Amino acid sequence: MARILIIEDEENLANNLADKLRAEGYSVSAAADGEAGLDKIRGEQPPDLIVLDIMLPKLDGLSICRMVRRDPATAHIPIIMLTARGTEVDKIIGLESGADDYLPKPFGLGEFLARIRALLRRPGVRSAMQQDEMESDDLRLNMTGRRVFKGEQEIKLSNKEFDLLAELMRNRNAVLSRDLILTKVWGYDYFVDKRTVDVHIRWLREKIEDDPSNPKRIVTVRGVGYRFEG
Repeated sequence: MARILIIEDEENLANNLADKLRAEGYSVSAAADGEAGLDKIRGEQPPDLIVLDIMLPKLDGLSICRMVRRDPATAHIPIIMLTARGTEVDKIIGLESGADDYLPKPFGLGEFLARIRALLRRPGVRSAMQQDEMESDDLRLNMTGRRVFKGEQEIKLSNKEFDLLAELMRNRNAVLSRDLILTKVWGYDYFVDKRTVDVHIRWLREKIEDDPSNPKRIVTVRGVGYRFEG
């Protein structure tokens, strides 16, 4: 079941779109302003598709679109922009900001659903939706159940340990800085000492590494951050 996030401050429109999408079998969540929408995008279960209004309180849709595209963890998520503007210039600006499709208001629900289905059929989107489970050798992480197994044995992790491991595995073989990890796991406006990352990495290694003193899965990149190999 595809997860769709609607970021729209017009309550009636947001409710109508959500009802229609749920009737089609989609899982739908909504946010009424840009900051709340960005929090949901960066949450534990990012959406498979974003319906994004351009004119929003607190943080506009174009800015959100650019942020989503700059973040490796969310760059693949398709975005369909909704706007009361209908000029060619506005459409170009929206698409150049990273939107996959553009739908000027008012629009028909049939056309809206057709655009949604077309975006979700893209091969890259379908593979990302299937990433409910991530594996590395004998390590298996299940996002829906928030469970981790090493071989047949379940490993008990705290919420932050799970979120940290998921972020590392989602970006395997890429170096994640401490700042980026803090942003993704602890929240983009959450103040916390960078050493907290190191402490949680140590705890994770003690639970998932065969030899925590000589880690093979979570590797330190000196002066930068950490990389998950596998």
